[in-house]
Amino acid sequence: MAHRITEECISCAACEAECPEGAISEGEDTFVIDPELCTDCGSCVEVCPVDAIVAE
Repeated sequence: MAHRITEECISCAACEAECPEGAISEGEDTFVIDPELCTDCGSCVEVCPVDAIVAE
């Protein structure tokens, strides 16, 4: 099960640098997680300052 970034994202990029799989990239309005690459490790959740990353 992959994680998802909600509209609460402030585009700080903390999660992008933390993802060991390279599954996170900058989208049009917020950062996005590629569900095909996400391994559900949760490292992005730990660094998000606004708790904008949730499990799908």
